[in-house]
Amino acid sequence: MGRPVIVCLCGSTRFFQAFRDANLKETLAGKIVLTIGCEWHSDQSLGLNELDKELLDRLHLEKINLSDEILVLNVDGYIGKSTSVEIQYALAMNKKIRYLEENNAQR
Repeated sequence: MGRPVIVCLCGSTRFFQAFRDANLKETLAGKIVLTIGCEWHSDQSLGLNELDKELLDRLHLEKINLSDEILVLNVDGYIGKSTSVEIQYALAMNKKIRYLEENNAQR
C-alpha cells in the first residue's frame, strides 16, 4: 500500500461547515487532508489583520504544493478572488482539481 493521496481544501472560509464536512468525508475516504488554519470571516475577534491574511494565503499555497490534488468547495457555485488564485496556482503546479459542485465549477 502506497502513500495516501493528499488533498488540499480550497474555498471561502465563510463556508466553514463545508470545510468541516469535506475534511471528514475525505479523511474517511483514506486521504490526508490539508485545510484552512482558521475561519477568516469569523476569527476577526482574534485581531487578525490584512498582513495576517496575506501570510495565511501564502501558507495555503504551500499546502497546495504539498498536495496531490485540491478540492474546491464552491458552495452554490461561489469562487472568490483568493480561491481563484489558488485554482490558478494549482493548475500551474499540475495538481488535480476537483469541485464540490461539479455543475457549478467555474474554470
